[in-house]
Amino acid sequence: MTLPELYTALLGGGLVLLASIAAARIAHRAGLPSLLLFLAIGVLAGEDVLGVEFDDAQLAQSLGIAALAVILVEGGLTTTWADVRRLLAPAGVLATAGVAVSTVATATGAHLLLGMDWSLALLLGAIVSSTDAAAVFAVLRSLPLPQKVTGLLEAESGFNDAPTVILVLVFSTAAADLPHPVLIAGNITYQLVAGGTLGLVLGWLGVAALRRIALPSTGLYPLATAGFGIIAFAAAGATNASGIIAAYLSGLVLGNSRLPHRAATRSFAEGAGWLAQIGLFVMLGLLVTPSELPAAILPALGVGLVLLLAARPASVLICLLPFRVPWREQAFVSWAGLRGAVPIVLATFPIVAGVPGARDLLNIVFVLVVLFTLLQGPTLPAAARWLGLTRPGALREVQVETAPLDVLDADLLTVTVPEGSRLAGVAVFELRLPPPTVLTLIVRDGTTLAPRRDTVLRAGDELLLITTPATREATERRLRAIGRRGRLAHWFGEHGTLEPTGRDGAA
Repeated sequence: MTLPELYTALLGGGLVLLASIAAARIAHRAGLPSLLLFLAIGVLAGEDVLGVEFDDAQLAQSLGIAALAVILVEGGLTTTWADVRRLLAPAGVLATAGVAVSTVATATGAHLLLGMDWSLALLLGAIVSSTDAAAVFAVLRSLPLPQKVTGLLEAESGFNDAPTVILVLVFSTAAADLPHPVLIAGNITYQLVAGGTLGLVLGWLGVAALRRIALPSTGLYPLATAGFGIIAFAAAGATNASGIIAAYLSGLVLGNSRLPHRAATRSFAEGAGWLAQIGLFVMLGLLVTPSELPAAILPALGVGLVLLLAARPASVLICLLPFRVPWREQAFVSWAGLRGAVPIVLATFPIVAGVPGARDLLNIVFVLVVLFTLLQGPTLPAAARWLGLTRPGALREVQVETAPLDVLDADLLTVTVPEGSRLAGVAVFELRLPPPTVLTLIVRDGTTLAPRRDTVLRAGDELLLITTPATREATERRLRAIGRRGRLAHWFGEHGTLEPTGRDGAA
């Protein structure tokens, strides 16, 4: 690639990224999952409209799986263990037996309605059996739903990708001679157990390492945390286990442990997850050929209606019956089973495997995801109200954000008092920081304390200060000055400038 080609590619990528970010805001205001607009951007950029050519299914599969790894690590890092631990049993049954029921029911509909042979129908049923957490919570995050409902959907969507991938791989590589169901069940069991074990072990190893190793920069902690999740994904894949479940569980362990700089890690993970989603959906939009999609509308409608009205409700009813989940919650979980990135990525597997009719499957899956996301997404709030799960004026969960300082037009500063610094021994009131700067917290010997006027700083203390962009430079100068000359720095001619002049850095 020449430099002009590189600049053109970077320019196009930057414009697509900014357009996708704007699309995400539009989708949020409209109450739609962002994936629809991301897919639309990819389709518009494709060869039938703006002329960008992309038809490499093998590359799309590889990049798609890599993006899913990042998305699932982010999902684990941002999932609260307390919200899902009581729901592991029903979510696990939905993610395994539910996938099997949904696959068989959808395949039966495809066989009867479209005349597909059983091997291709089972492949299609497996592809569309996985739910998508990002699509669901893009719509539900502002609704006051029972925590067990949102937790069940979140846990199911985190776990059901792995069995689905295994089924699709089995049906893609053995389309003409399907293995015995016992062999399929054994394969799924091995992959889930081995992948889950690797994910948990590497997550715990990551926690132990990050607690004991002092990294030289705050920005390295999020990278190291994400790195353990990616290693879990790759290690599981290298041993023929489920990398997807390994990535999610390692992220779950890391995200729910007391690690340094958790806020920075969560923020980094969310940004990486958004970037992976944008890249994934735009790429999948590029992969399809718009002129081929109209022929897939009727088949997609038929299969989608079977999935929505029969396969999904049947799987929810059968799987949740032992757990005595109220019928209203079962009905909502059934309707909230949105499909997203995973089915479209999985539709590339049979193309790579050379399965006859695989390209038609991709078009059917693409249209199905778009049409039924448009149908289900906007109706989820109304469905929740109609089922009595939420009511106008009901108490909503308090939304707690991590340091939304951009909204406040403020900066968060962290300062560590090093050995030998004259900050040690200075009381808080003697800092005389420029207003409105305030020292909000001191981390000392692994514990936190709220500073008072007479609190004396010690070597090794980590100080958290809130300031404004206008006073940040003055605050930094004042702290450097005290660190050099002590509480009387100003009287010694020390003003904390970066260019040391005069006595001991005096300005």
